[in-house]
Amino acid sequence: MENFLQQLKALSSAEDFLHYFGVPFDQQVINVSRLHILKRFFQYLRQQNLMEQTDELGLFIQYREQLVKAYADFVTSTPAQEKVFKVFQDVDGRQHVTLDSLKASLPHRAVA
Repeated sequence: MENFLQQLKALSSAEDFLHYFGVPFDQQVINVSRLHILKRFFQYLRQQNLMEQTDELGLFIQYREQLVKAYADFVTSTPAQEKVFKVFQDVDGRQHVTLDSLKASLPHRAVA
């Protein structure tokens, strides 16, 4: 299992993960949603109880299934619709900042 985990640590991009797990992909989907796919993949992994799995092949298969699922989410949907990141969860990506909060964030100036 150490070998599998070491190989995972060497992966950094969405393409690396997809190639490693043998998941066919459309580069255009990756160009738009790469970070969203990876975040969703890790969310799916956290939902699974994979720590009990000691068989490398079984672990590989389960990880691959979660990656396929995460990728598929963005083939038919958009990052804004999936709302993986907080910016998309906050009122459709719009932040509400009051004038008072802006004033409070400014450094106080001494009036001369």
